[in-house]
Amino acid sequence: MVYADKTLTCKDCGATFVFTQGEQEFYASKGLMNEPSRCPDCRRARRAAQNGSSYSNSGPREMYEVTCDSCGRVARVPFQPKGNRPVYCSDCYRQQRESRSSGYGY
Repeated sequence: MVYADKTLTCKDCGATFVFTQGEQEFYASKGLMNEPSRCPDCRRARRAAQNGSSYSNSGPREMYEVTCDSCGRVARVPFQPKGNRPVYCSDCYRQQRESRSSGYGY
């Protein structure tokens, strides 16, 4: 398909911007069907705002101290254990995952 530069209008700031032939080819190669609705500056600002505030609404994550069911060391985990499943420190958890995956031929 042959592409030609298009002039589009940003839905955030109302400025016009060019959706270049190269950008259109890139979008097509990634399977993207819709044209960009924001200018590059507004896209950049939106992306920065999303990346900078991904955890700002929820605050810091609460951590819980537990005793590792494998080695007995104290570990901090981001969930409150319910007691019905074993809880491991990060080293033992990694070993458990590796031993499980090696048993399946991975």
